[in-house]
Amino acid sequence: MAGLIPQNFIDELLNRVDIVDVIDRRVTLTKAGKEYKACCPFHSEKTPSFTVQPEKQFFYCFGCGAGGNAIGFIMKHQNLEFAEAVETLANDAGIEVPRQTSPAQSRRSAEQRPLFECLELANKFYQRQLRQHPQRDRAVDWCKSRGISGVTAREFQLGFAPSGRENPLLHALGGDETARSNLLKAGLIIAREVEKTDDSGKSRFYDRFWNRVLFPIRDSRGRTVGFGGRVLGDASSKSPKYLNSPETPVFEKGRELYGLYEARKHKFNKLLLVEGYMDVIVLAQAGIRNAVATLGTATSAWQIQRMFRHAPEIVFSFDGDEAGARAAWRALETTLPLMADGKSARFLFLPEGEDPDSMVRKEGTEKFLERVENAQPLETFFFEHLSEDLKTDSIEGRAALSSKAMPLICELPESVYRQLMIDKLAEITGADKGALLKSAPVARKRDNDTEPPPWLGDSPEWEPPPQLSEPPKFAPDTPRRMSSETGGGRPNNRLIAIKHLIDLPKMALDNTDDLSPLLEVGGAAEKCLAGMIEKVRESPDIDRYALMEYSYSSSEVRSQLTNVLTAEKIEPADVGKLKREFLQILDETLARCSKKLRNKQLRDQLRAKTAANGHTEA
Repeated sequence: MAGLIPQNFIDELLNRVDIVDVIDRRVTLTKAGKEYKACCPFHSEKTPSFTVQPEKQFFYCFGCGAGGNAIGFIMKHQNLEFAEAVETLANDAGIEVPRQTSPAQSRRSAEQRPLFECLELANKFYQRQLRQHPQRDRAVDWCKSRGISGVTAREFQLGFAPSGRENPLLHALGGDETARSNLLKAGLIIAREVEKTDDSGKSRFYDRFWNRVLFPIRDSRGRTVGFGGRVLGDASSKSPKYLNSPETPVFEKGRELYGLYEARKHKFNKLLLVEGYMDVIVLAQAGIRNAVATLGTATSAWQIQRMFRHAPEIVFSFDGDEAGARAAWRALETTLPLMADGKSARFLFLPEGEDPDSMVRKEGTEKFLERVENAQPLETFFFEHLSEDLKTDSIEGRAALSSKAMPLICELPESVYRQLMIDKLAEITGADKGALLKSAPVARKRDNDTEPPPWLGDSPEWEPPPQLSEPPKFAPDTPRRMSSETGGGRPNNRLIAIKHLIDLPKMALDNTDDLSPLLEVGGAAEKCLAGMIEKVRESPDIDRYALMEYSYSSSEVRSQLTNVLTAEKIEPADVGKLKREFLQILDETLARCSKKLRNKQLRDQLRAKTAANGHTEA
């Protein structure tokens, strides 16, 4: 159910659970004095640097910098988002999660609930047919011919829609008008044209899926939202090879990824995006558990952003034919605005006529993984594709390449990666970087990828892809991060500074400025940062856990900081760079708040003067 989780419930949950118990269920801890230690589950190490502090109820890894409370640990360990981690922790504690919903959210939930229930019943019905129906052998034989084991079929909940005109799903689940209405809204049945019905008792509806092996499509919470069906036998115009559920109030093809729910149960540092259900299933059976698939549509920015939230690298897999190259280029164009520092995209082109399903069965897991590791980096595919049909050894060809490449490079977020792409273009064309930048157009606005799907509207679970914005003026060697006051998937720079201060508390001693502007006119993050710096100034030997405890005392900062502490670490090359970034963020934040404070003081003086003049005249 969509809706905000009340803050007091989150506080109560954290008070009720013991972080040592939460982590020890998932990672074996060893007591070491007042703390507990283990080898970090988030990076490879031989000597334990992962510590849990029961008194403060926080964990911290001195090796990779991961840290946070029990919710943060669940998020990072199980690849969950904040609300899902709260639900997992609450389930472990046997507590139901309350939700605060707006009237619009309540209406949507009321509409969605019976559809989710209907789809889950249909999923169980189709699975039962695969086990029990007299025609099941046809579906079982097809699965065996594709190398699908019974274990894999159960994990992915494969089902069977029998052939014939009996409309078994409609008869099983459509007992009354309300049930039939829900089946229709969920896309499971189709209404006949009025002129094709008669008085012979023929139903006004018929099953959408028949004579097919069915693949349930599940959302991030494991709920069935739709189905894909593969026909048994030859395809035709009336019975296409693959058939998906239509879009419904709970299902939009461009917003879901087949196999992501199953993949998230496993550890991975990259996601492999393939084109079909069978690719995901056969790869999973071969031990490759990080594959997901689009649902018959071009890859959307929403899907790419979602994948980047779970892994820093995406490998796109396409057929090696012309259609595959076109699809790959569309995916590259969609990916460009999301390619922040620390993110990586590569492209795997298979031999013509092959797909991941056929290749892994033909070559085996090890050879296929070699192909994945040798996939083309985005920048290689980018420049090779744009250079096709151009004579880059001529001035005209290099100029044409520049005019084609710069508008696309400008769609990249302001980052080191973008600078390197410009450097590469300058190297290829021999053009001056300054001239390339002057000739660059304004980045074109993308389509409606930032709009929420119609059933989410103002739901707090919806998160738009990051927007391009003017970056802070960091030093040339300082890693750049996008700033966002309101979220959108990017932590603001004050939260980055708080994270750095938790990592290296003594950095606060390198600044002696008056912090009163942050405390007087700053937001929650600014006030938290100022308070942490004051604590270090008062107690230079303060430890990370005390600073973490202080930062988490602000309910307005807590959930955002959890996301920062559990995010993939984009770490500067050395401590010196980290200090420079921290001090630069602090200087810019102080300058902004000082200006804001001066303006406030001037307004107050003007109001006082105006009031005094009015009193004198009276």
